[in-house]
Amino acid sequence: MSTSTPDQELKDRHRALWSLGDYPAVAAEVIAETGQVLVDAARIRPGETVLDVAAGSGNASIPAAIAGASVVASDLTPSLLEAGRARAEGLDLDLTWREADAEALPFDDASFDVAISCVGIMFAPHHQDAADELVRVVRPGGRIALLSWTPTGFIGKMLGTMRPFIPPPPPGTQPPPLWGDEEHVRTLLGDRVKDVHAERRTLRVERFADGRAFLDFFKTTYGPTIMAYRAVADNPQREAELDQTVVRLADEYAPEPGVLEWEYLLMTATRA
Repeated sequence: MSTSTPDQELKDRHRALWSLGDYPAVAAEVIAETGQVLVDAARIRPGETVLDVAAGSGNASIPAAIAGASVVASDLTPSLLEAGRARAEGLDLDLTWREADAEALPFDDASFDVAISCVGIMFAPHHQDAADELVRVVRPGGRIALLSWTPTGFIGKMLGTMRPFIPPPPPGTQPPPLWGDEEHVRTLLGDRVKDVHAERRTLRVERFADGRAFLDFFKTTYGPTIMAYRAVADNPQREAELDQTVVRLADEYAPEPGVLEWEYLLMTATRA
């Protein structure tokens, strides 16, 4: 008889989700510049202690280390940390790679000068728990910087269009793109932060010739897309419908041939 709790099972599913495909390829080939954007917005300086929450393969952790910070890259998925560690070693960078749940970080209060997350913490299923942990580990006067896909941007819309094709999430969980809504994040952080600045920006993606090329890549590399296709694998009609839905959406967000525009929210704050 299993002794797993529903929360443990949910975390196990999330860990398995992000182990699918090749997310490090997405980070390196498609969204690489977002990591540097976040590090610049956080104003990370040499000698500062930095925690990257839900760091994945280090898209922001590695630029933070290059900036001279002492970086801990934390993530729920060991395979992503291993990929990041290998990349960092190839660049002769010394980072700490730590398996950790964004909703229960294994760090003391006020441990870091800066906490960042680049399209990572947004996928923690319980938003308030993750936000509480994010604030807790930053020292007073320290900084928080977040980069998240918006609900109205391409990735937010894509996650929404895939939702009808997959089993419903457990009660009490919240959709990731809400972290791209400024008011939602302000509410999560509350009066524990000050000097909040939020800005919507657009990532220009030139990796794909068209919507079909985007789909072909994401069907083999991006965990949420892979999971959606697994859910309809025994139903060719539903699979074809999902194909058409994603391709059509990608083409809608292409202002010109070979270019996709993905909106994100860049948000910074100071720990009160």
